[in-house]
Amino acid sequence: MKDWKHLLGPMRLPFVILAPVCVLVGMGAAYWTTGHVNWLYFMLTLIAGIAAHISVNSFNEYFDFKTGLDSHTQRTPFSGGSGTLQARPELETGALTIAWVALGVTAVIGAYFTFVWGWQAVPLGVLGLILLYGYTTWMVYNPILCLLAPGLGFGPLMVLSTYFALTGTY
Repeated sequence: MKDWKHLLGPMRLPFVILAPVCVLVGMGAAYWTTGHVNWLYFMLTLIAGIAAHISVNSFNEYFDFKTGLDSHTQRTPFSGGSGTLQARPELETGALTIAWVALGVTAVIGAYFTFVWGWQAVPLGVLGLILLYGYTTWMVYNPILCLLAPGLGFGPLMVLSTYFALTGTY
């Protein structure tokens, strides 16, 4: 049970505050245009946004550990990972599991909104899932994609996905 405390490191929880902020922007836009919010849908989008952020953080931590990148990077608050896997390499499977489970939570909630609103939810959902997994596995090796992917993920994708989940329209 005490390993679970250490697995919070790969989640990089201090940075996860960005996801609720983006979801709140989408919710504000939905409220502005419709005058109401379905609170169940809002909670599901909030959970999906947080799970997506935890997923990408955990994948990043895992793959940067596996490639050795984090052990060659001087750790700062914004680079070099959390240091959890360097200090406790036996937790690497747990970090990867967290990444996949969080991606699964995001995908299931996205599938729910596809059921509720129809196929129009699919393009944003697929692009979001590609960004979640692909960011650390190949996008970080391209200087342009490395800069664009987080902005796209946290900006238009998360905000627009929230808006769509709450309104059923773009």
